[in-house]
Amino acid sequence: MNTLQFYIGGAWVQPDSADVMDIINPANGEACGKLALGNRTDVDLAVAAAVRAFDSWSATAPAERKAVLQRVVEVYRRRSDEIADAIMIEMGAPKGLARGPQAGSGLGHLEDFIRAMDDIHWERPLFPGDTSNQIVLEAKGVAALITPWNWPMNQVTLKVGAALAAGCTMVLKPSEFAPLSAALFAEVLDEAGVPAGVFNLVHGTGVAVGERLSSHPDVAVISLTGSTRAGVAVSKAAAETVKRVGLELGGKGADIIFDDCNVEAAAEATARHMFRNSGQSCNAPSRMLVQRNVYEQAVVAAARVAKEVRVGDPASDRTEMGPVVNAGQFGRIRGLIEAGIQEGARLVAGGADLPEGVDSGYFIRPTVFADVHNGMTVAREEIFGPVLTILPFDTEEEAIAIANDSVYGLAAYLWTDDAEKARRVSRKLRAGMVRLNGTDLPYGAPFGGFGQSGIGREGGVWGIEEYLEVKAISGWPNAA
Repeated sequence: MNTLQFYIGGAWVQPDSADVMDIINPANGEACGKLALGNRTDVDLAVAAAVRAFDSWSATAPAERKAVLQRVVEVYRRRSDEIADAIMIEMGAPKGLARGPQAGSGLGHLEDFIRAMDDIHWERPLFPGDTSNQIVLEAKGVAALITPWNWPMNQVTLKVGAALAAGCTMVLKPSEFAPLSAALFAEVLDEAGVPAGVFNLVHGTGVAVGERLSSHPDVAVISLTGSTRAGVAVSKAAAETVKRVGLELGGKGADIIFDDCNVEAAAEATARHMFRNSGQSCNAPSRMLVQRNVYEQAVVAAARVAKEVRVGDPASDRTEMGPVVNAGQFGRIRGLIEAGIQEGARLVAGGADLPEGVDSGYFIRPTVFADVHNGMTVAREEIFGPVLTILPFDTEEEAIAIANDSVYGLAAYLWTDDAEKARRVSRKLRAGMVRLNGTDLPYGAPFGGFGQSGIGREGGVWGIEEYLEVKAISGWPNAA
C-alpha cells in the first residue's frame, strides 16, 4: 500500500522531496505502507500545472463540465468498494460504515453537484427584463483543497466536485492519515478523463504542504476542513495574498431532548449517532441536553447503548465501532475522559481503559458522562472521540442558553413533539444546521456553521458558489 507518487499535470510523478512516513493501520497500530511527503517544490509544480490548465478549463461550457462529472460518477461507482476498503484500513472505519456512508457520501455529493449545476444562473440580467446590464459567474481561479481524515471521501468530493463544476483547477492535499482513498480518487479522475492539470494531488503535512498552498500567490481560493487551530493558521497565511478562504472547522453539537417526545428513543438515537465513526465527526451530537424530569430515563438509555456497541476489527461484519485514527488522538481522548472523571462528571459507561478483549490498536470504549455542566472540559472541548456528555435543563430558555454557550455553532439536534416549539427553538439555536426528531439533511443542503465552526458553506449550489466570482457588465449588447 505504498503511496509514493503525486498526481500532477495528468501524470503520476516522483516527488522532489525524499521524506517518507509510515501509513499506520489504527486497528493494530502497525505500519501497512509508506507515504511520500511533499515539499515546497512539489506544491509549486502542482500549482503551476493548475495555472496552465485554468484558461481552457474555466472557458468550458457548464454542460461540458457536467459531462466530465458524470464520467467521474460512473468510474467512482464502479470503484466504490476499493475506496471503501482503503478507508477501512487507513482510518479504521468498520466495513459496513466504510461501504455505506463513508464511500457512499462521495458518490452522493458528486451526483448532487451535477444536479445543482442546473440551478445556477451562470449568466443573467441584473434585473428581470434588463437588456443592458448582465451578471456573469466565472471560475475564481486555482483552488487549494485541504481535507481531513475522518470522512475522507465526503470532504474530498465536497471540494473537488464543487471546484470542477465551477470551472476551477485545483491542488488537493488530503490528510496524511488518509492517503490511500485519496490516491484511488485521483485514479478515478484520471480514468474519467479529467483534463491534465485540472486536478492535482500532493501528499504531505500541514506545515510543509498546507502552509505553502495557503500562501502561494497563484492560488485564488483555499478550502480547508480541519481543526479551528488549522483554520486560523490558514486564514493568516492566506491574508497576505487576499485569497478567498472557506473553512469547515470544529463542533460541539447540542442535542436537546424535551419531555414531550419519546425520550428513550431520542436518547438511544443520539448515543448511536455519537458513537458512529468512533465519534470522529465534527457535527456529532456530543452534548445531550435533557429536560430534568426525564433526565435519568435518558441517562439509562444512553448508557445501555454504549454498553451494547460492538467494538472491534473494522474488517468484521459484526463490528459497529472501530478504532480512532492514530496514537495522538488515542492519547488525547483518554486524557479528556480522565479530565471528565477528575472534574466530577458521573461516568455511567465506558472509561479510559481499553475495551474488553482488545489488546492492540487505538480503540476507545464508548463512554457516557452524566451530571455534566457547561463549565467542564468535556462539555467545552471538541473531544473528537466516542464520548457523550449529558446535561440537565429545566426550561426551554435554559436549554437554548446552554446549547448556544459554545464557541462552536456547526450542528444542533432537537427532539420534541410540539411543532411550534420545534420551529421556535430551531430559530434560536446558533448553528448552521438543525436536525429535528432524528431527521437528516439531504445531499445539496448547505454544510457549515457559525462562530469558530467556520466560514462559508459546502454542498449543492452553495458549495459551487464558493468557487465563483460575480462579474457585472453594463452596456450588454442586445442579442436581437
